[in-house]
Amino acid sequence: MYEHDVIVVGAGGAGLRAAIAAHEEGADVALVTKLHPVRSHTGAAEGGINAALHEEDSWELHAYDTMKGSDYLGDAPAIDTFAQDAPDEVIQLEHWGMPFSREEDGKVSQRPFGGLSFPRTTYAGAETGHHLLHTMYEQVVKRGIEVYDEWYVTDLAVTDHEDPEDRVCYGCAAYDIKTGEVAGFHARDGVILATGGPGQVYDHTTNAVANTGDGPAMAYRAGVPLEDMEFVQFHPTTLPSTGVLISEGVRGEGGILYNGEEERFMFEHGYANNEGELASRDVVSRAELTEVNEGRGIEDEYVHLDMRHLGEERIIDRLENILHLAEDFEGVDGLDEPMPVKPGQHYEMGGIETDENGETCIDGLYAAGECACVSLHGSNRLGGNALPELLVFGARAGHHAAGGDMAEAEIPTGPSARSEDGVVDTPVEPGAIEPATGDTVADGGEVRSDGGAVAAAEEVVEQTVTRERERVETLLEDDGTNHAEVRDDIQETMTENVNVFREEDNLKSALEDIRQAREAYGDVAVSDPSRTFNTDLIHTIETRNVIDLAEAITLGALAREEFRGAHWRKQYQERRDDEWLKHTMLRWNGGDPDLYYKPVILEGEEKTYEPKERSY
Repeated sequence: MYEHDVIVVGAGGAGLRAAIAAHEEGADVALVTKLHPVRSHTGAAEGGINAALHEEDSWELHAYDTMKGSDYLGDAPAIDTFAQDAPDEVIQLEHWGMPFSREEDGKVSQRPFGGLSFPRTTYAGAETGHHLLHTMYEQVVKRGIEVYDEWYVTDLAVTDHEDPEDRVCYGCAAYDIKTGEVAGFHARDGVILATGGPGQVYDHTTNAVANTGDGPAMAYRAGVPLEDMEFVQFHPTTLPSTGVLISEGVRGEGGILYNGEEERFMFEHGYANNEGELASRDVVSRAELTEVNEGRGIEDEYVHLDMRHLGEERIIDRLENILHLAEDFEGVDGLDEPMPVKPGQHYEMGGIETDENGETCIDGLYAAGECACVSLHGSNRLGGNALPELLVFGARAGHHAAGGDMAEAEIPTGPSARSEDGVVDTPVEPGAIEPATGDTVADGGEVRSDGGAVAAAEEVVEQTVTRERERVETLLEDDGTNHAEVRDDIQETMTENVNVFREEDNLKSALEDIRQAREAYGDVAVSDPSRTFNTDLIHTIETRNVIDLAEAITLGALAREEFRGAHWRKQYQERRDDEWLKHTMLRWNGGDPDLYYKPVILEGEEKTYEPKERSY
């Protein structure tokens, strides 16, 4: 068993920042990650980092833009904390050596992004995430923080108290991809989940193959509620053949969208008369698909994004990477011709319910980054707000887990925050199929406050390890279905039925398909018997997480009977603040999903945000 004060699961932007913060508090901290840190998906982020740095800008403006972008489903304490902390985090990055793009006078460059009232997006060419990862990984190495590289965390070591708010997380079990060993990691002070998003729930996504929602799925099964999972962001500019992202920075620099009739449709068809291409992402994605569905698309699939008019010098200086992506994946020279683009799954606004210090309702368990929902983004994330979220809430989680002196959180968590029960009419019974392999069943009971506490903690970790070893052996020794068939079915139904445009019959059809996938998963097995770099085994374990999160997204989408942010319902074509100004919560409850709601918090530090019509 490995033992540290703080265990950070995942080593992308949020995980690295959390580890550095915990180390700054004097903690013995370790990163446990299934990928080498600089291979994390944060490296694919292109556009930039929002922060109110300019003397004519302010954190209050940034907070307002974020709340408006969220379609008034963000929580004000999270939004205000984020907007206030972001400038210091960006300045800290610059001091660590982040190679930001700069103006001729030496100041860090900031460009416009969708939904922003001021050009506050700092960037490093079109490879901002890549440079962010390397900058922070240097700090991890400098501090001597231990990294357990290519260790895949498969379950959390959590006590089995009936009430999730009485449970304690003592660590996790992980599979060493290099050797096949399953071992325990005991966290004396806390576990921070920073595992990224669930992009592999869809088959057309900007996300890496490794983004299978491991953290949210593990936390969900351990008893932490998932929040607002129905809100999935579809980025408007991805390459049709692969889902590779074309940065919003192209539109921020002045790139133009055209339909098949060479119309600048964002203006000419009235989708965003003021902001055009720089409307928020949900608005632009729906506009593009509407153009395609109404016969004005190109090859009935995509539209064009044109940046030729920006000139070669500006493109090479600020967007060179985009040229390579368009050439490599579509055979298009962006200097001479427009690029084909269409919406693709990009980001999950929902996730593990946390407060603004990263704490969940389970003692000792934290989450930060895309896997978490604080709720900063509400029903729609503004471009450029993901990377500062990693920094702000990764740092806060790290400081708090390591015992840092921080203000008490204002956002309540756990089932006790429930304001009303939820009801959803499903065509099949959702949830676990017995036996619920991988559920948290460790014997907990009341942990003694005397010298027996450590022994009890280690026992919970050992029980979790034993269970995971048995699961791995069963998958390796039995005959059965290959997981890829199950995952393909999930991805196909989610892309077909739970995409940008959602209809009740389609959502119910998706739930039926997910149920069939659950049943099929009960018979999965791994044909590769090896213990070294057994990717088939890893993907098989991941697929269960994909199933759980696909179901959570679809249940939330069926339950929310309104049109808000990224959630469009054909039968409900308006935002309904009188009834739906609330968060959708889903609790595993022993394998029986429990749907409920909790209020949105609109009372901020400086003002109470009043919901208004969101127009661009």
